[in-house]
Amino acid sequence: MSPWQVRMSASRSLPYFFNTDTKESSWDTPAGLTQDEIDNLPGAKEYLSDKPTKVRASHLLVKHSGSRRPSSWKEENIKRSKSEAIATLYGYSSEINGDAEKFAELATLHSDCSSHSRGGDLGFFTRGQMQKPFEEAAFALKVGQISPMVETDSGVHLILRTG
Repeated sequence: MSPWQVRMSASRSLPYFFNTDTKESSWDTPAGLTQDEIDNLPGAKEYLSDKPTKVRASHLLVKHSGSRRPSSWKEENIKRSKSEAIATLYGYSSEINGDAEKFAELATLHSDCSSHSRGGDLGFFTRGQMQKPFEEAAFALKVGQISPMVETDSGVHLILRTG
């Protein structure tokens, strides 16, 4: 059995290889492993697969008066219209411009979800745990990618896949 595992870097949000015997870590695939061996390493299905079994994501949620719960940590009774929520989210998107740090900063300040206190981080989740449009978007992203606007019963979201 190979001592190698696939893990996720907390600082870079990228998968890496870790040798449990030598404590060596590497961004590059370890020499001498076949593709089949790599595919069967612990963590490979979660972090290397095109069809992961779980993902980690952050989001920035903008609720509107038609959201299933039109209130948040910063506003007891949300009155903005859906079109206003969409326009607000597009404004955030252009400000973020693909920058994960800016994403976390804006999620902390503006997201209508309690995850705002963690920069929008939702942690890891599997299929069936999130609303379908959110799940489909999150699982379709590659690590580091930000989704276009995603609409759910909760409101409108930008999603950043982090793991």
